[in-house]
Amino acid sequence: MDALVANMVAQVKKGDQEAFEGIVDLFKDKIYRHCYRMVGNGHEAEDLAQETFLRAYRNISKYNNEFKFSTWIFRIATNLCIDRLRKKKPDYYLDAEVPGTDGATMYSQLSSEEPLPEQVVTENERWHELQEEIMKLPEKYRTAIVLKYVEDLSLEEISHIMDIPVPTVKTRIHRGREALKKVFQMVVKTR
Repeated sequence: MDALVANMVAQVKKGDQEAFEGIVDLFKDKIYRHCYRMVGNGHEAEDLAQETFLRAYRNISKYNNEFKFSTWIFRIATNLCIDRLRKKKPDYYLDAEVPGTDGATMYSQLSSEEPLPEQVVTENERWHELQEEIMKLPEKYRTAIVLKYVEDLSLEEISHIMDIPVPTVKTRIHRGREALKKVFQMVVKTR
């Protein structure tokens, strides 16, 4: 896939807009999901994903082929999300009700291998609790946690996206996990 993307990027740099449409098709779902996980609101995630692709298109000449294109575009998306979060305190969560449904959330709309209803409820409760706590983390820890455990990116990719050294990435992931662990240990003790 990297060769395909590299070829598309080369075509875009030559002015081929259709090649950029191909790039958008390859990354649109991943970028939207990433933005959604960062800001917790579908409408904002759509806006941020669109802005990510606009910025990528405008700045494609600045893309350095030494790095993976996915790392570069995720960095753009992450920075846009961080800017949005700094301007506005988040008031939406991933488990927010989908308009026009009877209490369904985005997670309840995802297809699965048909787990038992009790498992779904338990899983949703755990995910809801985890997402709430992730949203409470300082943005530097939240970003590192989301990129590592939700987007499943390598430490090097996260380093490039966040523009910080790998040891700092490790520290932020560790501190974010420790903060989450403390919260969940307190929850278990109170139950």
